[in-house]
Amino acid sequence: MKERQDFTQMDTAPQRDVALDVHHAPTDVHDRIALRIVKIMRVFADRFFAKRYGHRAVVLETVAAVPGMVGGLLQHLRAVRHIRDDQGWIRELLDEAENERMHLMTFIHIAQPTRLERGLIMVAQAVFYNVFFFTYLLAPRTAHRIVGYLEEEAVISYTQYLAEIDAGRIENVPAPKIALDYWNLPRYARLRDVVIQVRADEAHHRDTNHGFADLIRDGQHL
Repeated sequence: MKERQDFTQMDTAPQRDVALDVHHAPTDVHDRIALRIVKIMRVFADRFFAKRYGHRAVVLETVAAVPGMVGGLLQHLRAVRHIRDDQGWIRELLDEAENERMHLMTFIHIAQPTRLERGLIMVAQAVFYNVFFFTYLLAPRTAHRIVGYLEEEAVISYTQYLAEIDAGRIENVPAPKIALDYWNLPRYARLRDVVIQVRADEAHHRDTNHGFADLIRDGQHL
């Protein structure tokens, strides 16, 4: 008789090759300010959520969905105002915003945030949107660097999330249908598979935003 497979312990999703330990070393005061802002945000997140990684992901993705939309809007207006090509930035930034929104929708199904946490989401988004809007308007290079450092922290957080799942301290529950459809995962995929996909997305956003900041610094995107 053929032995039944235990899908609860399998790595069911395709592994995505990403560099996980990438860090952009600050090169000037703009980079150091961006890094300090992100480190302060990390302290608050660690104190509020500790190891409740599902709930941390919900708030993180609420904030992470803002920069791409803000950047896409302001790059669109700038391209129209100066009658120039956007060099593909608008589509990349809007795709980033959509991707982060799908992360949020996925973890809403997994973490089931409380009424208090939903209120925190609204406050966090309102505050971050306005702060980031004016940061991007006045200092787009710093804004992209902030996002790059935020994504570095996101990769670290999702790696820690995976470690908790692998250690059995967080249940490796079935992946919600929204995640199966979005990442084209097999029907028996688990939470671990979802976190791997999300972490790879965050690594891509990290590299993209650090790259955009570098282009602005070098005068290759006006």
